This record gives sequence, structure tokens and C-alpha cells, in this order.
Amino acid sequence: MHTEARLIPNRDSDGLMLFMMNMEDYPMKHLLSCEFNIDTACVELKYSDGSMIAIYTPAVENEVADNMYERSELDWLIYNAPAEYADLILNGDPKAYLKAVTEYKPLD
Repeated sequence: MHTEARLIPNRDSDGLMLFMMNMEDYPMKHLLSCEFNIDTACVELKYSDGSMIAIYTPAVENEVADNMYERSELDWLIYNAPAEYADLILNGDPKAYLKAVTEYKPLD
């Protein structure tokens, strides 16, 4: 049995909700598109079976980014690489990623 945990932002509260899903219960679906919708502030993933995942990016930033430098790293991914952002949020460790890639340069 393969179980996968996914973090999905909840618009009704601050932070993320953790959903556990048994992936054997779901047929294989193919990602058709992944893009940032500026009107909803969501990275939207659309699949071949008609399902969609919307990641509410302000909730993710509030949960994982501790400062403006980390928020900037997430913003770059949202606008320039939404598929990689979605993969990081759904399958990765955003805090570890931010710790590894963030450069802290104080403004002079």
C-alpha cells in the first residue's frame, strides 16, 4: 500500500492542512497544465481526469517563509517555475529548500 502525504493550503484558516491519501485508490492521471493564476493567488495544476489542485500561495508563504528573502525565493518559483514550485510544496521539503538556496543580503 502506497500512502502519500500532501500539504494543501486552506483558504479558511492560516497555514496548511495535511491530507493523507492512499494512492492505490486513484487511477494514474497526467498533468495537463500548471500555471500561476494572479487573480486567485493560486498555482493551479490541471489533470487529464478533470481534477485540479490549487495551491494558495500566500498561505504557503505564511507557513514556511520566515523573512523577505525566503518569500522572494518562493515568489521567483511561483512566477518563473510554477511546476517546480508545486512539486516542492506537494512532494518536497520547502523549509529545507529555502535554507539551502536563500541568500541573505542586507540592504545598504
